[in-house]
Amino acid sequence: MELEPIRRRDAAEWSRLRLDNEDWLRPWEPSASQPWDVRHTPAAFRAMRRVLAQRARLGTSLPFAIRVEGRLAGQVTIDNVVRGALRSGYLGYWIDRSVAGRGMASLAVALVCDHAFGEVGLHRVQADIRPENLPSQRLVERLGFRQEGLLRRYLEIDGDWRDHLAYALLAEDLPAGVLARWRERVPR
Repeated sequence: MELEPIRRRDAAEWSRLRLDNEDWLRPWEPSASQPWDVRHTPAAFRAMRRVLAQRARLGTSLPFAIRVEGRLAGQVTIDNVVRGALRSGYLGYWIDRSVAGRGMASLAVALVCDHAFGEVGLHRVQADIRPENLPSQRLVERLGFRQEGLLRRYLEIDGDWRDHLAYALLAEDLPAGVLARWRERVPR
């Protein structure tokens, strides 16, 4: 598994991957006025990438492509980064169904969180997860995130306002790092 910047040349691969994973991803994705196939064209990828690259330059987003065995397999992003007294950001991720369950998403999240707490200097990373999304809840819990509360009708997801559970991880929660926690949890 590798993390790297989201590249312009990933457009066709990203489009194919998102279209192939529609049933897997749609229940957790924000609602949109355009159909799934329109929102996941190579042109839509290029527009999204431009916005992410601009936000990364401004320091308000940390977007990474997840590659497994050399091919694009997902994305992990800490977005809406706020500096100053808050030093916080929101975690989001998705993974190709064909590699789910192999620990790739949790490894990617661990690496990005360590980067955020270390070099970037964040103090808090928050992950908001629908109560029905048990695999995502298990992923963040295994990495040390703590559930902090319920966000009622928080985001419009899959056509309706959905509750989310708020999870957070603070820099001081895992002094040895999130990757160290991931390694403790990986079966040998």
